Amino acid sequence: MSLWLHGIGVARGIAIGRVSKISGTDLEVREYFVEPDEVESEIARYTHAHEEAKEQLREVRAQIPSGTPQDIAAFIDTHLLMLDDHSLSEAVMGRIRDDRLNAEGALRQARDALMAVFEQMDDPYLRTRQNDVEHVVARVLRILLQSERALPEPDDSPPGEEARIVVADDITPADIILLSQQKTAAFVTEYGGPLSHTAILARSLHLPAVVGVHNARRLLRDGEQLVVDGAAGHILASPDAAALTRFRHRIARDQRYQRRLERLKDEPAVSRDGTKIRLLANIELSEDAAEAARVGAEGVGLYRTEFLFMNRAELPTEEEQYTAYARVVAAVTGTITIRTLDLGADKQVDSGARSGPTPNNPALGLRAIRLCLREPELFRTQIRALLRASAHGRMQIMLPMISNTLEFRQARRLIESCRTELAAEGHAMAESIPVGAMIEVPAAAIAAPWLARTCDFFSIGTNDLIQYTLAIDRVDDEVNYLYDPLHPAVLALIQQTIAAGAQAGIPVAMCGEMAGDVRYTRLLLGLGLTEFSMHPSSLLEVKRIVMDADIAGLRARVDRALASTELAEQRSRLAELDAQ
Repeated sequence: MSLWLHGIGVARGIAIGRVSKISGTDLEVREYFVEPDEVESEIARYTHAHEEAKEQLREVRAQIPSGTPQDIAAFIDTHLLMLDDHSLSEAVMGRIRDDRLNAEGALRQARDALMAVFEQMDDPYLRTRQNDVEHVVARVLRILLQSERALPEPDDSPPGEEARIVVADDITPADIILLSQQKTAAFVTEYGGPLSHTAILARSLHLPAVVGVHNARRLLRDGEQLVVDGAAGHILASPDAAALTRFRHRIARDQRYQRRLERLKDEPAVSRDGTKIRLLANIELSEDAAEAARVGAEGVGLYRTEFLFMNRAELPTEEEQYTAYARVVAAVTGTITIRTLDLGADKQVDSGARSGPTPNNPALGLRAIRLCLREPELFRTQIRALLRASAHGRMQIMLPMISNTLEFRQARRLIESCRTELAAEGHAMAESIPVGAMIEVPAAAIAAPWLARTCDFFSIGTNDLIQYTLAIDRVDDEVNYLYDPLHPAVLALIQQTIAAGAQAGIPVAMCGEMAGDVRYTRLLLGLGLTEFSMHPSSLLEVKRIVMDADIAGLRARVDRALASTELAEQRSRLAELDAQ
């Protein structure tokens, strides 16, 4: 009997294989007190496990085949950097010394304290970095507990036999790299989200993946035949012959389709009626610039800077930031849009130097541009580094969480002040650096006609705009069903922002996930969007839709759909756009 399961599709593609379950990472950790004369030996035991974990990750990194994109190795480097960060080790050793806790208990308590900080984060991408903390700590814990995780043995089955599909509670980036070199067709996890490093790595490796499939290990049997649809987030266990035939046809069709898409990478993104559309990439690391260029991205529409500030005891210096920004600016083909710091007081960028309680709702608290304006030296250091990096390519600066013109003008005055300082010091800079606002707060979208008079460009961050508009958290299982990009209020805010930009003559891009979701490409074209920024893996498919679109016709159809006062009729008309 077949069984349907549903989760979150994080890496597109269809795979057919046999279930191979990985033992859980839910480790049983006992806490107990150690004798005073055992404290130093307990610290030594922790230090040994910590070093052994680093050695394991170095071994994984060494197994990555030559020619593999650099961003694959960067995920292992991220975990190595976390292990090199002294703040975690110092917290663990402090608990062993001060509380006389055993190493496992001290590590778990230090992890829980760090996880509590991540839980307060509003940015969904940054919040999912807690997965990396979990993965790193679990690796050290397994060594301490002498409970090494057993990955499946390399699959040496004859060609033609079905590959395995790994089912686990969670999978670390290191596990994925090892499994991808074996005969692994896809993976399914009980936990995780679309913005985790595990999900990003699966997309980079073109490995179909579905996460958040609760109780998958209990419901699925080892060796059972499984179909994974990484786009829809569907799992089909023990499929019948008709279902297998249907999915195999889809796999063959998808392979032919992908080959056709590859031929579009050098073609201009111009619609059938002659409208030029700019397709940009969202990147995480400077090494990702090569993948963006490979698929024909005209530039980078979003580069986050928060990673330089996370998991460290001290703020990054101007020189450290300058080096990082200069590297990525030089690596990008075309213009790169760099978003300034989008952290908050709740995110402990200075390891807790700020006093006072954590706000009850940090999403509405002191974060992003508000924090930068409250602490101008923090902001000035980053701006000086960005301005200096502008000498290495074409760059523009984007300010997050802008809600009014006063904030933007204050930030711009500080940028100009830094430019004057640097010029007097003899630093090279680009002659002109556009400064724009990220439209992710409903107030900013409503005030777009006024903001457009002071901004050089807009970029719509749909992830937060949708969440703030609908008052829901999309990573909360209890309410994420309400996350609706097609809600009339959301579409009205997007349309108003695009119209305000057009009226003022400034570019309007979109860098949220909606921009790379082909279900919404025609709708966004019909709303007047001409710049899309997305994960590189989505770019060619969006380009195909653009090249096949009659944008003038789409605009008329979208206008008619949005004019409808009946929600069901509006959705029906919007759904018909894909039947163009």
